[in-house]
Amino acid sequence: MLHKQYYKELQKYEALINRKNETDKSFYNGIYDRYKYPVLTREHIPLTWQYDLNVKTNPYFMKRLGINAVMNSGAIELNGKYYLVARIEGDDRKSFFGVAESNSGTDGFRFWDYPILLPDKYPQETNVYDMRLTKHEDGYIYGLFCSESKDNSVNDLSAAVAAAGIVRTKDLKTWERLDNLVTENSPQQRNVVLHPEFIDGKYAFYTRPMDDFIETGSGGGIGFGLCGDITHAVIGEEKLISLRKYHTITEAKNGAGAVPVKTEKGWIHIAHGVRNTAAGLRYVIYAFATDLEDPSRIIAEPSGLLIGPREGERIGDVSNVVFTNGAIVNENGEVFIYYASGDTRLHVAVTTIDKLTDYVFRTPEDPLRSVECVKQRYDLIEKNLEYLNKYK
Repeated sequence: MLHKQYYKELQKYEALINRKNETDKSFYNGIYDRYKYPVLTREHIPLTWQYDLNVKTNPYFMKRLGINAVMNSGAIELNGKYYLVARIEGDDRKSFFGVAESNSGTDGFRFWDYPILLPDKYPQETNVYDMRLTKHEDGYIYGLFCSESKDNSVNDLSAAVAAAGIVRTKDLKTWERLDNLVTENSPQQRNVVLHPEFIDGKYAFYTRPMDDFIETGSGGGIGFGLCGDITHAVIGEEKLISLRKYHTITEAKNGAGAVPVKTEKGWIHIAHGVRNTAAGLRYVIYAFATDLEDPSRIIAEPSGLLIGPREGERIGDVSNVVFTNGAIVNENGEVFIYYASGDTRLHVAVTTIDKLTDYVFRTPEDPLRSVECVKQRYDLIEKNLEYLNKYK
């Protein structure tokens, strides 16, 4: 026998999973379409993950293991289906990963029966989150994520140490845990992304050098480094590529997001930038491009943000934040950018390779001073007025 409330909750759950998503008609920028409903929320978590269904041991149908948030998801397409490896945060604050599958990429995401149980290789590891998925040319799918442990060098329960964990799989079901990434010149690492192709016969990583768990310290931006053996990955030298800059969206820190998208003109990177405000840190998403042959060399840097938190997206456990660590390019050239808001829920924005390339390579760079920004806008207005006059 099942509790009568189970059927009520199951009906709500199925209605949510089967709800069709639609573009947000109130939003337009010509770059991408935003979708009206989040693609993943805590309500998407199966009832079997949260409730004891046995009426003898749970007579009041209480949640025994609740879920607080579903957010920052790695993303991959396999055999025509869309998969998200989501960060799922329990009510106990511990994060873990679960695989959600969809036929459309914009709705219908349903989690598999079980979350991912990673091999327990590091006993000091307390928390894991924000996995990036890379289909590598060596035949494996790699997942790079933050492996967090307590910092025992200080007497502070909030002090932590971040490392880049590495796993690999071929089916998203069986996962092999490799050694955590070692960067010889950076004490801590988060937001690490594996490049999908070998560079000079080596594995290439986009890193984020940090002196501290929260503060980047001397870390100046997104780094790039190579290693020969990914099973024992060690990077000796990190070259900074996308730099933090004063009075910009990357002033406080920045980090790699989705695996870079290969286009005819270059590798397009979708990253996050952070600045400090009176209300705290503000996270936005931005883009840049690097050279096809040398992905450590920047060739285009459009000014400003690509995606910022809007309206209800501003509200959540950590307000005024959008964050991405996953994007999918399908066979039709559509690009699905999966981004979380407020460290609470996951959304999707959809564009195309052509539109994304046009945005990255034709949007002017930030001249970094207000007076120059106004001159830049004057030039645009002047061009537009001349153009409009031709049609009057």
